[in-house]
Amino acid sequence: MNNKEKSKNIIKILNHTYPKVPIPLNYKNTFTLLISVLLSAQCTDINVNNVTKKIYPKYNQPKHFVKLGRKKIEKLIRKIGIFRIKAKSIFYLSKILVKKYKGKVPKTYEELEQLPGVGHKTASVVMSQGFGYPAFPVDTHIHRLAQRWGLTNGKNVIQTEQDLKAVFPKKYWNRLHLQIIWYGREYCKARECYGITCKICKSCYPNRKKPIKTKKA
Repeated sequence: MNNKEKSKNIIKILNHTYPKVPIPLNYKNTFTLLISVLLSAQCTDINVNNVTKKIYPKYNQPKHFVKLGRKKIEKLIRKIGIFRIKAKSIFYLSKILVKKYKGKVPKTYEELEQLPGVGHKTASVVMSQGFGYPAFPVDTHIHRLAQRWGLTNGKNVIQTEQDLKAVFPKKYWNRLHLQIIWYGREYCKARECYGITCKICKSCYPNRKKPIKTKKA
């Protein structure tokens, strides 16, 4: 089975499994989406949602976080991993958004990735979920699954993103990104499937007998 055949099969299975795709992170607007994705680094979405549900009703604009200041932001997000570093990024990116973009989140990769704490993956999620731009954000789940399914050689997330964009039609990217994340959490888990038990792994490699080792991004 070549990659094009695999991709069609994967899309079919994922569409059947997730006809409606839930958004993992809760947010109120594009700015809070940006903040939630930034907070989710080295942290579970559940933890981020538990913390932000107490924040966003009151603080949901860049000007709010500028007024709060770093120390108060730290207190609000202290239950999240590396909260001091993230608080610093949130404070300074909020200042930039207020001064340079009139409180709006910019709509280009280049401008987003120049903001403190915002890498390519975070920018991709905002472009995809915030602005509806075709993007294929690659996190550790997607990187791992792309290797298991034989869609990439697994050197790094940038290579994985390029390989996935090459094999899946652009019109499916935004939906697939979320479907693959959910599938990796529920069916093709890091310490359960090992590339040999879930429906997609078995369909891609029906004769695979030994667990496959994946390379970290």
